Amino acid sequence: MPRPLRLQPPPQRVPRRRCAPPANARTEEQFDTTSAEERSAAAAAPAAAERKLGSTVASLGDPTDPGFWLETPLVSSVTKGRVVYPVNGKSAQVELRPIEGPASGGSRISLPAMRLIGAPLTDLPTLTVYAGGATG
Repeated sequence: MPRPLRLQPPPQRVPRRRCAPPANARTEEQFDTTSAEERSAAAAAPAAAERKLGSTVASLGDPTDPGFWLETPLVSSVTKGRVVYPVNGKSAQVELRPIEGPASGGSRISLPAMRLIGAPLTDLPTLTVYAGGATG
């Protein structure tokens, strides 16, 4: 007999100070509401030790959800981390957010993070994911 599906509430998200894009946003620049300072901080090298979680194929997440984040089955709770795009070596510090699925399942990445690492928005890039390493 199949097991009943157990629905879980969405994960708690860390409150954000960032503003959402305007309702009439149409271009990636209009949807990306991060500041130059936020982009610089996200591109900075990690200041602490980090642990490799693995690789994931990522698609573009909700472009109206501001900030630098990756929704991934590689974590079980919200944590700081970093993603690396091996094609060019660029990385971004992100908030890792848990989603349901096997560790081999896909992930969703924020528009600002995808732009920062230089991955084409219409591609499904394979990213290397690390936990920890956040700057102070």
